[in-house]
Amino acid sequence: MAEKKEVKKAASAGKKKTIQRWKMYSVSGGKLERKNKSCPKCGQGSYLAAHKDRITCGTCGYTEFSRKQ
Repeated sequence: MAEKKEVKKAASAGKKKTIQRWKMYSVSGGKLERKNKSCPKCGQGSYLAAHKDRITCGTCGYTEFSRKQ
């Protein structure tokens, strides 16, 4: 007889984090300014994420490493 294979479902990973866009901008003198640098390859629409030792683009993978002093 053919045995039935049990399929186990993976536990849900939890809720997805939302992007907190208000943290990416600051208002000074009535003008809106970006806090993070934009990617030189992708243009103004992509931001570089700030990590401890580097800044990187999530879209194209562009990375700038910071120098240790």
